[in-house]
Amino acid sequence: MEKLRLSAQGEKKLNKGIVLLEKDDLSTAKTKDKLVQLVSKSGQLIATAYLSEQNKGLGWVISKGDVELTQAFFENLFIKAKESRLSYINDPNTTAYRLFNQEGDGFGGFTIDRYDDFVVFSWYNAFVYRIKDMVVEAFKTVFPELIGAYEKYRFKGTDIQSAHLYGEEAPEGFDILENNIKYQIFLNDGLMTGIFLDQHDVRGRLIDGLAAGKSVLNLFSYTAAFSIAAAMGGAAQTTSVDLAKRSVELSEAHFKANGLDMTNHKLMVMDVFDYYRYAKRHGLTYDVIVIDPPSFARNKKQTFSVSKDYHRLVNQALDILNPNGLLILSTNASNLSVEQFQRQINKGFGERAYQVLSLDRLPGDFKINKNDERSNYLKVFTIKVE
Repeated sequence: MEKLRLSAQGEKKLNKGIVLLEKDDLSTAKTKDKLVQLVSKSGQLIATAYLSEQNKGLGWVISKGDVELTQAFFENLFIKAKESRLSYINDPNTTAYRLFNQEGDGFGGFTIDRYDDFVVFSWYNAFVYRIKDMVVEAFKTVFPELIGAYEKYRFKGTDIQSAHLYGEEAPEGFDILENNIKYQIFLNDGLMTGIFLDQHDVRGRLIDGLAAGKSVLNLFSYTAAFSIAAAMGGAAQTTSVDLAKRSVELSEAHFKANGLDMTNHKLMVMDVFDYYRYAKRHGLTYDVIVIDPPSFARNKKQTFSVSKDYHRLVNQALDILNPNGLLILSTNASNLSVEQFQRQINKGFGERAYQVLSLDRLPGDFKINKNDERSNYLKVFTIKVE
């Protein structure tokens, strides 16, 4: 196995428990898509890792010291992952959640999500894709009760985004439960599945009364999952806004699955900033506004970056928020700390006062590396405007 020397910075980070490898952590990083041994300046073995470029970093540390990747190695990881999620597995009201979450469960580079009796593997680099047969066989041994699987390719160099992996094929669209609410899922249609599972705790609060009797505006709504949760939690009305035309069809499927009449639930295909102007012209105001944009987006008119532009979303939302209204402000940008995100929020509020009611991070099924803040990427502030 090839040996690579860790830089002083790399050793310091590894000693802190950070397992994501970046360019400056290594003396050289020409090796790709293979296992390596990381050694100190004196040549002493420190850890086993693999190098393979993905959307973040150059690779992952697997274990301090020497380790061999075998099916038994992955079976052990999956047994631990399963044991840590028994509360989800035994909950009849929720049938979709994360079963394996990269470095939080001991191996960076892939995730596994459960959707009722099916699972979705997401491969984030070429190395884990190369060893996927071993990973899949280990998973099938530990989770024999799951009847079929799909895979998503989330790295460069592949021509397709999604494929059936093993077992039975899922219906084109089928319902899962989350907090006893139905959401329609599609497992083999691009990278998305119809719902972002990491927000289930936030949706749970909307169901449990946060939206009761209120008017709710859901921006960057995708398939309107926040709106469904709000509606099932007794919201008087919801409005969901997304620029993608297909969002209407996908959102309507969720409403239909729960037997909800669309009379008081609007679906708007529109740029969010255009919708702000539209709402002001028509005198529309809301009791609750949910803002959950992608980290970066570009359309014909402009580009948007959470790290630079989120304050604009907050500032303009205040103009159409009712007195004592709530803002649910969310980002999944891993490169933005809680403090940096709150600075964007403060900039949007200016001199106006607000009260933070809660700060949600990743839920329990999304295991994190507690030594690396970037692993806990989700940040959701629920704010009462005074």
